[in-house]
Amino acid sequence: MKKKIDLPKIPEPAALLPQQVHALQSKEEFTNCIISDSLIEYQEAVRVSFEKVIFRNVTITESSLEAIELTDVIFENCDLSNVNFSGAFVHRTEFRSCKLTGTDFSRGRFQNVRIVDSIGDFASFRLGTFKGTAFANCRLVSSDYYQANMSNVEFSGCDIDQATFAGCKLKEIDLSDCQFTGLHVDIGDLAGCIISSEQAASFAGLLGLVIK
Repeated sequence: MKKKIDLPKIPEPAALLPQQVHALQSKEEFTNCIISDSLIEYQEAVRVSFEKVIFRNVTITESSLEAIELTDVIFENCDLSNVNFSGAFVHRTEFRSCKLTGTDFSRGRFQNVRIVDSIGDFASFRLGTFKGTAFANCRLVSSDYYQANMSNVEFSGCDIDQATFAGCKLKEIDLSDCQFTGLHVDIGDLAGCIISSEQAASFAGLLGLVIK
């Protein structure tokens, strides 16, 4: 049975202070604030921390924010495409209607995270650790989960065509209502994966079967 994914613990937006971000510094901390209608570009910093923060209509571009720490954070209608978030720590965080195309979350740690109604084509989650993460109604074409450790992970109504799950143990991972024509996955890791009867043909080729 899947464990409940905890929601971000954030005060009402009216209680958050408006915050502008100009030049981020390594190990800088932001808390109890709302960052909205902003363009954040050409940033390079390590271990920046955001706690109890709402990002709304924010675009981050041409930036590297390795080992970013996100706790009790909501991203709404944000464009984080191609940003380097490798080594991120993400806890009780939601991404709502966001663009995550090519975003690098490799080696990240995700706990109580929801990614909803978002586009994450070519996003990298490789070598990540997931403990309670839900992807819902997302486009995740060619996304990469190579050797990720997945525990209590949900994919619901997602397009995961050509996603890479090589080296991922997919036991109890339910892909039955996702769309794909093919996945990159090791045969030995499929044991216990939940798929629909219609999807079975996509996996038959991995087993060397011919369906007539």
